[in-house]
Amino acid sequence: MYLVIFTAMQIVLFEDRHWSEFLPLVYTRPVGDLRMGMMTMAERYAAWMNVEVVHETRAHLQSIFLSPTSEQQLHVNARLFPDQHLVAALHALQANEVLHHNGQLLARRISALTDGEDVVKEYAHTPIWLDTITDLFSKNAYAMASDFALIGVKESSAPVHSSNVIIGHSEMLYIHPSAKVYASSINTLDGPVYIDEDAEVMEGSHIRGPFYLGKHSTLKLGTKIYGATTIGPHCKVGGEVSNSVVWGFSNKAHDGFLGNSLIGEWCNLGADTNTSNLKNNYSSVRIWNYTHSSFTDTGLTFCGLIMGDHSKCGINTMFNTGTVAGVCANVFGAGFPDKHVASFLWGGAEGWEEYQLEKALTTIEKVMQRRSLPLTEEMREMLSTLFDETRHQRL
Repeated sequence: MYLVIFTAMQIVLFEDRHWSEFLPLVYTRPVGDLRMGMMTMAERYAAWMNVEVVHETRAHLQSIFLSPTSEQQLHVNARLFPDQHLVAALHALQANEVLHHNGQLLARRISALTDGEDVVKEYAHTPIWLDTITDLFSKNAYAMASDFALIGVKESSAPVHSSNVIIGHSEMLYIHPSAKVYASSINTLDGPVYIDEDAEVMEGSHIRGPFYLGKHSTLKLGTKIYGATTIGPHCKVGGEVSNSVVWGFSNKAHDGFLGNSLIGEWCNLGADTNTSNLKNNYSSVRIWNYTHSSFTDTGLTFCGLIMGDHSKCGINTMFNTGTVAGVCANVFGAGFPDKHVASFLWGGAEGWEEYQLEKALTTIEKVMQRRSLPLTEEMREMLSTLFDETRHQRL
């Protein structure tokens, strides 16, 4: 672990022109709040540097996420994955110095106490970028290994209950003392497994690393997990999951397959929901690209479902390979829904109608109240802005 302490300074994660490559997930969060591995990008920089991390993002999000306040700021591109080389280079930056790599802005150190022109420094190593939304699962194994090396060895793992079967290296397994793991198998041969605070792995579950189970989350009875998979905080997950990232407060609590997929916050997948992640002809998967308003080739053979925050689907829903659903989509009915489901749509293969804003907000408020969390006025305004901005996609 390479630990640097920045005194009285904020890391400011800024978005560049490529932010829209991460829609629909960044409709409701900055790029710096994207999750992979064991944490979000902001949490990762905080862990590496032991400093407060804030966001410089779009207007409709800035009131929800922390904004810059310090006179000493280190601005870092939010798509940039930190490692020991980058952290060392950031630490070395002086006021008004800018870090570039092949013309791409990586970071800039700003101080209100100094004046003068920027001095450009060239980064000597190859940066690790998030280029497209599918990187969040295709690079998840790398992120998991990096994160586990950073924080997975800070504390001693709780003793493994005798009812479990452990395959692989014990030093690659961390179980928080408050977690409950019984009568399950855990395989760390291909990567680490981290079971976080107050998480539960119910009996009969089978886990292959790399895998992260977030705080207060649950794997239901008989769950099958293939790496590299991330489950965020306060989730309930069952069935079969492979190489996927699930944000916080989302549920896939029953049987069904989820593969090479990204599921946002406050989503719910009905019982026996299944995602196709491989085309019958084994060709590369095309997904909806919001930047180009068209389907584009991912170059991937495996790609499942990408779902924005607050979206849901009914029981027995079938999602075709490379389906993208926006924010507040409600999908149900027989047959495969469209491969691009716009935000605030209600329906399925038999037809769609607009999900009225007030009805969507009422449902969101009820769902959040079940977790004793409020739907704040700032969130209402953000969702209202999104409703208006995405209306053209529903026409």
